[in-house]
Amino acid sequence: MPQSFLWEALGGLGLFILGMKFMSEGLQKLAGERLRQSLEKTTGNRLSAALMGSCLASLLQSSSAASILVVGFVNAGLISLYQALGVLVGTGIGTTLAIQFIAFKVSFYALPVIFFGVIFKFFGRRRRWVYVGDLLLGAGLVFLGLQIMETGFVPLTQTALYQGFQNRFFSWRISAVLSGAVITFLIQSSSAATGVIIALAGSGLLGYEVGVAMVVGEVLGTSLIAVIASINGTLAAKRTALVYFIINTFAVVVVLLFFPLFLKIVHLISPGEAEFTITNVSPGNFPPGTRPNIARHLANAHTVFSVLSAMVFLPLLGFFTRSATVIVPGREGGSDMEPRTKYIDRRVVNTPTIALLQAKNELKRMAGIARSMFDDMVEQFYRYDAKRSARIQQKEEALDILQRDISGFLVLISRQPLDSDNSMEIPIMLHIVNNLEHLGDQTESILECLSRKKEERILFSNAAMSELKALAAKVAELVHLSLESLDDRTGDNLNIARTLKDEIINMQGRMNNNHIKRMTSGKCTVISGLVYGDIISAFNKIAEYAFNIMKTEKELF
Repeated sequence: MPQSFLWEALGGLGLFILGMKFMSEGLQKLAGERLRQSLEKTTGNRLSAALMGSCLASLLQSSSAASILVVGFVNAGLISLYQALGVLVGTGIGTTLAIQFIAFKVSFYALPVIFFGVIFKFFGRRRRWVYVGDLLLGAGLVFLGLQIMETGFVPLTQTALYQGFQNRFFSWRISAVLSGAVITFLIQSSSAATGVIIALAGSGLLGYEVGVAMVVGEVLGTSLIAVIASINGTLAAKRTALVYFIINTFAVVVVLLFFPLFLKIVHLISPGEAEFTITNVSPGNFPPGTRPNIARHLANAHTVFSVLSAMVFLPLLGFFTRSATVIVPGREGGSDMEPRTKYIDRRVVNTPTIALLQAKNELKRMAGIARSMFDDMVEQFYRYDAKRSARIQQKEEALDILQRDISGFLVLISRQPLDSDNSMEIPIMLHIVNNLEHLGDQTESILECLSRKKEERILFSNAAMSELKALAAKVAELVHLSLESLDDRTGDNLNIARTLKDEIINMQGRMNNNHIKRMTSGKCTVISGLVYGDIISAFNKIAEYAFNIMKTEKELF
């Protein structure tokens, strides 16, 4: 095989994968907020879950990428095992839509489509036209890359090395199935893997039956990717991935047992003979040596497999969900206050819409920890508890770690191709994260003052203590309003927060005046006065940070 043909095949593969990436990004940007809202509203209905999985795989142009995301959702507690299995079963149907698109032999139009894609992408005045440009450019590159791959692979069919390898290795269908799984695992995209198989079969390198077996084997590669993605995840994530792998393995085994019947079904719904080969004359712009019909046969094989799998396994989701606890026994542990991220997964950074959804969920969790920490601190005014102090310290450490990890995750997202809306969200979220961490720092400062008061037996007058409790209650109102608004964004909370902030400022003014009077009258010692002043100052900063969060979240949500 001449070296030029090898580079032609590899170059075509590169163009094909690049085209898939452009198409995926264009579809995601066009879907935008609708995709995020759909993910947030995934229900327990098995049909709607399967539909969600289909849409997700279509947008990502890969069931492998979709399966990683779904495992991540389970790991984060966003969806249940039952919902996840429904979504995963649906990803196969979504992938088959992309594969059917790839199977269209329209390479003649590839260059015009690329041209118009570039025009829209670089000269479009509206964002939507730019996203359409990404989509068209990707589609053109997919068709062009596929044609170049097929042309580059054709000369390999004449080599003795290939003939020996074909006869020995692919004589067993299981070898073809495993090859399809390996290709999918290596490329990390089932759609791209199918494109490679279509190119190999279209050039004559693969026989029809071998190609079908490899397409069927792709689902094993996809489910294996999901299993690996769940290794460091929660028990629910591991159950989801393993049950998904078992479902796909069972489906592949059944197809292999009835393989001749499966081939007949595919042949009935596919046009022409699968292994018909173009000779010298090329009807329809097909290069000599290629097979114009086999792409549609392979795409239809994937469709039949995915649809039949969904029809068989969707009604059995309840059974598989119950069986998961037997297959992977154990009980979930851990706490929502753990000093580690729960929702974000760096593997989804290449999908900014979903990555930002994960960051928002982690941000809400961080806000919950900050609120719990503040409430625990306020309780110390009424009854000091050393164990509670230790819990507050642990929550402060958790806030520090979450600030670091969420900020790092947002920076990674910012390096991806983003639309203007997503680009604006990142600095806003960073601002909220920093304010939450500062709020935690000031809460810890008040705790240190109370600990010092306890250890050094510093006494406050009854009036001073009553004032501090009243201030703590008022600041708590503002903190609760601000942090709860991250979940409940109804009503005119900003004006309420502004009123509370003004009341807090007035209270602090009165407290400072009363404090000076107590100092001059001798009712308060110098040391107690300093501690009292530090507590007031920290409460003032907490109110400021809470109000900043309220103002910023209006822009984000």
